[in-house]
Amino acid sequence: MQLAIVDAGIGNLRSVQKAFEFLGVTPSITHDPDVVLSADALVLPGVGAFGDGMQGLRQNGLDAALHQFIESGRPFLGICVGLQLLFAESEEMGWHRGLGVLPGRVVRFPHALTVPHMGWNQLHRRQDHFLLKGVPDGAFVYFAHSYHAVPDDQTIVIATTDYGGHFPSVVARDNIWAVQFHPEKSGRIGLSILRNFLEHISDHLSGH
Repeated sequence: MQLAIVDAGIGNLRSVQKAFEFLGVTPSITHDPDVVLSADALVLPGVGAFGDGMQGLRQNGLDAALHQFIESGRPFLGICVGLQLLFAESEEMGWHRGLGVLPGRVVRFPHALTVPHMGWNQLHRRQDHFLLKGVPDGAFVYFAHSYHAVPDDQTIVIATTDYGGHFPSVVARDNIWAVQFHPEKSGRIGLSILRNFLEHISDHLSGH
């Protein structure tokens, strides 16, 4: 299994890599479009600013590679800012165009709330999905973000979390799955979600 973690120049990628290593898979960390396009599955993590992430992708030609990879139907997982970058635009520190794979935008939490939204909060399941297999409704996961996605298409929302109102914490469409929280920092529940992702990759590779 060739699993690659995309380096957009934002975030601690090693912690994500270590979580997968704990589950028995050693992903490569790369900013090389050729490595991205040869992978069986991709993970796009990110901590920090949306604009910086898009700049990091564009300067290495990774934006085009990610579009090509996603269109191929291979498994793709976005984490935190990696979820946000999938949407069309973000208002974080000005206006920035995203990958535009999912229709919608990324907005700041209301100013009345403390940001970043940081720490443990609950997942409220909207629909069943393999990514949440074995994850109880109301399970706690770890968040660290000041912005959240507002999808145009609500059918992609798998789970929400409540922070001054409900925001999407898990989204999915076809071969694209993304989580707003940090599974690599979410203990047993986070590892369960990453394990479900790995099992799906194995099924995909075996043609099931």
